[in-house]
Amino acid sequence: MAPPVTPALAKTANVAAKSLLVLLLALALLYPDQANLRDKAGGLRAIGYPLASFTVPLLWWTLWRERMSFPWLPDLLITITCFTDILGNRMDLYDTVVWFDDWMHFMNTGLLAAAIILLTLPRESGLIRTVERALAFGATSAIAWELAEFYAFISGSSERTYAYADTLSDLALGTTGAVVCGILVYRLRRQGRLTDPPVLHQPEHAEV
Repeated sequence: MAPPVTPALAKTANVAAKSLLVLLLALALLYPDQANLRDKAGGLRAIGYPLASFTVPLLWWTLWRERMSFPWLPDLLITITCFTDILGNRMDLYDTVVWFDDWMHFMNTGLLAAAIILLTLPRESGLIRTVERALAFGATSAIAWELAEFYAFISGSSERTYAYADTLSDLALGTTGAVVCGILVYRLRRQGRLTDPPVLHQPEHAEV
């Protein structure tokens, strides 16, 4: 059995991911062709991804630091979604690996749902409530991403001809990834392998 994901391990990975994200975003702005982000809303990513990856630190500093220690694991999961997208474009994986875009929708929506569960649900939450939270967040975030993607660069490109089928597929993959990761978080919590504390709730009684 793998060791627990400790705050120290999550902290090291988080600092590395954030540093690499900032570096890749800077390179993308300086050399957009090498980053493979031309006509892919590179400017919006350069603004949105730092905002997303530093939201938890900002909220913790302003609202939560008197209540508990920093939630390294949820913050890492959010940062990974931004980092892997920029890295995937940098390596041109979206255009050279046919299944990479599908995997990103599945994985990144799942990681975001896992972060939300860790931040908003007590460790004692039951499977049904965990899946409900994963499904609610996963479906909502998948829809929001597809709307942003369409208006940012698909609506004015030749890809709009195939956008409907691709959007349905992405929505299904994102929602499925959220549910899968929600179940995984539930199981890992029950096994005691997730030690990073949630922060946005008051203690509750165990649920079924």
